[in-house]
Amino acid sequence: MKKIAGYSLIAVVGLLSACDKKLDQNPISSQATETFYVSRNDFIQGVNAAYNGLRTWPDRMLNLSETRSDNLYAVSDGGVREWEGINSFHKTIAGNAYVTEAWSGNYTGIFKANQLLENLSLKGAAVITDAGLRTRLEAEARFLRAFYYFDLVRWFGRVPVIERSVTPAEALQIGRSPVTDVYNLIISDLQFAAASLPEAYAAAADKGRATRYAAKGILALVYMTRSGPTYDIKGPGLGLNEWDKALTLLDEIINSKKYTFATKYADIFDYDKENNAEVIFDVQYNTGSTPVVGSTFPWLLVPDTWFQSQGKATQGGLTIRPISNNLLNSYESADTLRKPLTIQTGYTNNGVTETRSFFKKYVNLTRVPNNRLDWPINFIALRYTDVLMLKAECILHGATGTQAEVDAIVNQVRKRAGMEDPVSNITLPQLMEERRKEFAAEGTRWHDLVRSGLVETVMTNWITQEDVGKVMQPFQKNYILYPIPQSELDVKPGLYEQNLGY
Repeated sequence: MKKIAGYSLIAVVGLLSACDKKLDQNPISSQATETFYVSRNDFIQGVNAAYNGLRTWPDRMLNLSETRSDNLYAVSDGGVREWEGINSFHKTIAGNAYVTEAWSGNYTGIFKANQLLENLSLKGAAVITDAGLRTRLEAEARFLRAFYYFDLVRWFGRVPVIERSVTPAEALQIGRSPVTDVYNLIISDLQFAAASLPEAYAAAADKGRATRYAAKGILALVYMTRSGPTYDIKGPGLGLNEWDKALTLLDEIINSKKYTFATKYADIFDYDKENNAEVIFDVQYNTGSTPVVGSTFPWLLVPDTWFQSQGKATQGGLTIRPISNNLLNSYESADTLRKPLTIQTGYTNNGVTETRSFFKKYVNLTRVPNNRLDWPINFIALRYTDVLMLKAECILHGATGTQAEVDAIVNQVRKRAGMEDPVSNITLPQLMEERRKEFAAEGTRWHDLVRSGLVETVMTNWITQEDVGKVMQPFQKNYILYPIPQSELDVKPGLYEQNLGY
């Protein structure tokens, strides 16, 4: 039997498709890999295909992190929407499309990475005479596999760990692995990537490929996430106190001098300044191609009526996902540069005035594409400001460093936002609030709350204050994790047990 490895039990099939990155590549068909991996370019196309799984990752961060957090009070006024169950902590979201996509999308990416790695092992030396290129391709694939598994463990906790091609019969015997086992693979892959990837790429066609500093940054975040509290839920936090391990990696990025703190906040997200010196790793898109491989995340949290009010075609955001009053009121009056770029407060369309606010950080009205699935902007997964603020977080958790270093980092960020008056003696909750405003609409908030140990207190208090419609369920720690998709549970009852609370 031909080996296949889709890993989502409902789609245990081999999948190869064109890469959606701005990388020099051609479409890959679903032909058998036995006949595909026969040339140097085939292997390059294979690793490019592994990047394909990143295409929906930004949408996932907005749907599952921003919407789950205290940044949005996402109660629909136009019928039942998928995001309502996410926002309101419904127990019946195992069939939610966003939850299902998080599982299947990541495992499709893992399949492609494993497929490339397996063929490198079997044929790579014979086909690719350049040992340096072989190592780089392996490191890229392992970086991506680790990226996808890290995404899975943060959403679902225990997940099946698969490092090779398996038959459908084998897949039906593979249950969920302990979180420690998932992390062991993630860390091994990222350590290899950090040691083997180049610091940068010379060719323009290679823009967007993972670098050693991207691997170090994600590995640092892995150590920080493992160091978070366990909550007794078999989730991403293991209470391991690896803050110094993370700090060492973050300092290596800082000391490399490869990246700089942008002078202007708006420049980070400028359509004409992609791949700027703030960007350590981003999800790249290419517009105007067939098939369409642009981005969809810019409009995801934006109501269609706002686009109409600006004379633009509707995009698909449908009704508004309002920003919470709690977040709106948290901005200081001097925060004059971040808030207007990130948030649209009110508009009028066809004589109807909308007073609620929504995120518009990545929207440029002069660049609205003809196809709503083809926006021409990348999504930043890790940027230099994040590295600086993660360093401050490590120090506050007891890693080597001083309060003065923490304060200096926060004041640097605040000054760029327009706040000249320095602050001192920053605490962990204060740092998280500063991160909340700095990275609003970038999908970090939920993970920040979980990692920092603040999620129970913050979300419980927030629901009490914000839920004027009385539609949200009381917060419980089991909701830190999402449910295993019902479609996966149904394939072979008993193989996966559902996460508690659902």
